[in-house]
Amino acid sequence: MLRSRLQGVGSYLPEKILTNKDLAKAVDTTDEWILQRTGIKQRHIAADGEYTSDLATKAAQNALEDCGTALTDIDTIIVATTSPDLTFPSTATIVQEKLGIKQGFAFDIQAACSGFVYALSMADSMIRSGQIRTALVIGAETFSRLVDWEDRRTCVLFGDGAGAVVLKAHEGERGILSSHLFSDGAYCDFLKTTGGPAFNKMVGVVEMNGREVFKQAVGKMAEAVKQCLDQHGLMGHEVDWLIPHQANKRIIDAMGDKLGLKAEQVVVTVDQHANTSAASIPLALDVAVKDGRIKENDLILMEALGAGFTWGSALVRF
Repeated sequence: MLRSRLQGVGSYLPEKILTNKDLAKAVDTTDEWILQRTGIKQRHIAADGEYTSDLATKAAQNALEDCGTALTDIDTIIVATTSPDLTFPSTATIVQEKLGIKQGFAFDIQAACSGFVYALSMADSMIRSGQIRTALVIGAETFSRLVDWEDRRTCVLFGDGAGAVVLKAHEGERGILSSHLFSDGAYCDFLKTTGGPAFNKMVGVVEMNGREVFKQAVGKMAEAVKQCLDQHGLMGHEVDWLIPHQANKRIIDAMGDKLGLKAEQVVVTVDQHANTSAASIPLALDVAVKDGRIKENDLILMEALGAGFTWGSALVRF
């Protein structure tokens, strides 16, 4: 069976680190308050003049180096982002130019925090159909540019970063086994920005009804996970690793409990990265692969929920 195998992984984080204690000097909050409610200790912030395409390019270079894939082998580049360099052209085409790739095609996906799962699913479909052989799938955000740094409810939650994977057509059991995507626009007002080119010609800042997002997140992600596991006749405890979207430690813990997983089977990076939106899953994946936790043939379950609402899951045999 033709599958899309995760051949290489890579990530990049900006050098600047903003701790909870740093934030407490600027807004009415404390390290204890943030840590207790979110599990976040720090986040990385892009430097002035450092753009989403820069983060994405560096993560992509690391992923390509990880598996020794040549630039000339790449058929498509998909960038999942909510913080593109420009309204147009796509950040993916800018990354294509920065990498020096002349062949193939490139485009962005905007599904907020679910973006990487969406992008992974699209690349997988193109590989399975025979349209392409090798894809570069990137989640990248400079979400700090969308934050109101005077709003203590939201500014403590987000950070910047990028993660990337190289997918290759592969005959065998390893690779993406399935993905399941969902959305419901009835929840649009619970998590959104105050701006947009058609709405008010502005970028805007993030607004969030945290209580409603929290209430919906676990149930909807559990729905996506159930469909994924049911398709393969699996129980939650048969998964080796859960890599959830890194938004809130309490939501992450709840998902691990629902699956019957041990705490050490859940990859958690929210404490170090905060919520990096579409970048959070590939960032966490790279951490767990590079530190040796995730090994060949391990079964990985990824899941996320983002603005829209969008949500989804993907099951991968690494």
